[in-house]
Amino acid sequence: MIGTVIGSGVFKKAHVIAENVPDFGLAVAAWVLGGVLMLLGALAYAEVAVRYPRTGGNYVFLKEGYGLWAGFLWGWVDFGIIRSASIGVLASMAIESLHDIVKQVNSITGGGTGDVLGFWVRQVMTVAVIGLLTAINIRGTRLGAGVQFVLTVLKVGSLFGLIVLPIVVLLTNPDAPAAPSTRNMTPTWPADWGAVRWGQFGVALVGVLWAYQGWMNIGPMAAEVVRPGRNIPLSLLIGTGVITLGYVGANVAYFSMISATEMAGPAMATTPVATEFCFRLIGPVGALVASLIVMTSAIGALNGNVLVAPRLLYAMAEDGLAPAALKRLLPIYQTPGVALIVFSAWSCALVIGLGALTAYRLPVLNFGSWNVDLNLPPNKVPFDVLTDYAIFGSVVFETMAVATLFRFRSRDEAGATSTLPYRCPFYPLVPAVYVLVMAVVALNMFNSPEQRSEATIGLGYIAVGAVTFAIISPRRSKRQP
Repeated sequence: MIGTVIGSGVFKKAHVIAENVPDFGLAVAAWVLGGVLMLLGALAYAEVAVRYPRTGGNYVFLKEGYGLWAGFLWGWVDFGIIRSASIGVLASMAIESLHDIVKQVNSITGGGTGDVLGFWVRQVMTVAVIGLLTAINIRGTRLGAGVQFVLTVLKVGSLFGLIVLPIVVLLTNPDAPAAPSTRNMTPTWPADWGAVRWGQFGVALVGVLWAYQGWMNIGPMAAEVVRPGRNIPLSLLIGTGVITLGYVGANVAYFSMISATEMAGPAMATTPVATEFCFRLIGPVGALVASLIVMTSAIGALNGNVLVAPRLLYAMAEDGLAPAALKRLLPIYQTPGVALIVFSAWSCALVIGLGALTAYRLPVLNFGSWNVDLNLPPNKVPFDVLTDYAIFGSVVFETMAVATLFRFRSRDEAGATSTLPYRCPFYPLVPAVYVLVMAVVALNMFNSPEQRSEATIGLGYIAVGAVTFAIISPRRSKRQP
């Protein structure tokens, strides 16, 4: 769980949050709220996963809770938007961080700071790293999980290293011109609460939710977890605590060196805040170390997503909602190799497509008074566009997955819930609060000019999925024995 969650958000999203929430207290509150939401969701989701510890995760939970249509739509959105976009974003960030490392080494050695690797070279390398991790996970789940464990240890250690770095600098060189201080944390709260734009806080919260994205990834692996009644809740709760502590601590550390105004500046849209933070603390070597941390973290989250991804297609294929080849295990390695390749191929296609939209501008299509502009929004970098698409899909369907707990509890026979090895505490308050807040976040995306297009297109994609299900469902029924 930790390995797939900690990826790019904690290093990049501070810029978006500062753009929309310029006060230190509210910015940190957004990160705390994200952790609280993850905790509430995890408390409820753990019971759902314990009830159905099967391969497929949310696909299984939604199918059992609402019907086959809900499971199919989750698969449609997860494959087309959520996980494939996440894989593409994480791979791109890993290569961009590698590019930063090369430039920083050149700068330190006197070789200049120019664009060492061309744009399309970086896109090819992004595709290559997705292919490499796919090959590792085809080779065996144990090998993929071993790589995940090593990368997770490195990234967690690095994240908490960032947190204590300002303290180390203060203890060793308190008189340095760029020594950490609390000056960027004041005033802590808005002078006029009536002037706070809560819709913008919602926009910032979407950025925070991207950083927490992936906490449900234990679900698709539930069938492979030993003692699921104990270990699924334990992993969710421990993971939630570690991640929230790391995220809040890292952002407090950022503010010890960088003001909200600087974080919101255009330079931070493409440069990870963590890189600038380390550069100010310990110079060019610090920026180099930060880029290594970001690259390791992105690769770790990328590998976790590649590891989990094929379980969805496998489960859908078993129900006749996807080609039967996707549930076939490779005879040598006993892994869902075909599903892995299909998922990774679609992620690579998104990378190349986004690269084309970044490098070239498409003509705007005119249909009378209706214009269709397929180009990227001029005020947003590709990273934020893709992550907003992914978050809209996850907010809708992951919230529905948590809400299945209401359905399962209402259908239980007398005393059935009491026999479970884990039960959601403070039911129904915990899942109700989670569902209510996430519903507000989803509605705010339609209300916000910064995220309205991503939400609208995402809703249209879901509608296409519903039509697709209506077409294939009768054919599937005829094929079933």
